Amino acid sequence: MSFIEILLIAVGLAMDAFAVSLAAGATGRSRGRRAAFRLSFHFGLFQAVMPAVGWLLGRGIVSRIAAIDHWAAFALLALVASRMIRSGLGGDDDDDSGVDPSRGASLLMLSVATSIDALAVGLGLAFLDVEIWYPCVVIGIVTAALSLCGLRLGSRLGDRFGKRIEIVGGVILLGIGAKILCDHLL
Repeated sequence: MSFIEILLIAVGLAMDAFAVSLAAGATGRSRGRRAAFRLSFHFGLFQAVMPAVGWLLGRGIVSRIAAIDHWAAFALLALVASRMIRSGLGGDDDDDSGVDPSRGASLLMLSVATSIDALAVGLGLAFLDVEIWYPCVVIGIVTAALSLCGLRLGSRLGDRFGKRIEIVGGVILLGIGAKILCDHLL
């Protein structure tokens, strides 16, 4: 498998993480270098590890998980999205009581939700008899870089549009979840 093919796979897998990072940056709660590192590192790490897990597990286990993976991703994204929308609809612009998507359970849920498809990619690479470690590194680096870009862009949009962008970010997350469901169910 050529570098260009691996890069295209990596960019495709990173699009969900980019969109989620965009939404997270828009909340204004994921500010600073530490938050940017946490978000981009975790998204990149999960995207890098999940193909290896899929590759190692093989078809038997993944085919059992495939029946519910899209529902799990949708549920995780919907949970975080509902929290963002609720926060965007409530209180003052100065209210800082919302959850930082670059910390704790939110970060873990978002990392898992955006990387579930990478599990299937790892399985596909196993079927193609592709050595998995190089693609995993490329996928992780591309995802981390695009997540950082999404976070920075989202932050700029959040500065410009205030709490309204949080509602938009929540709707985007719901849209990503719905897309995942549609892709798997249709």
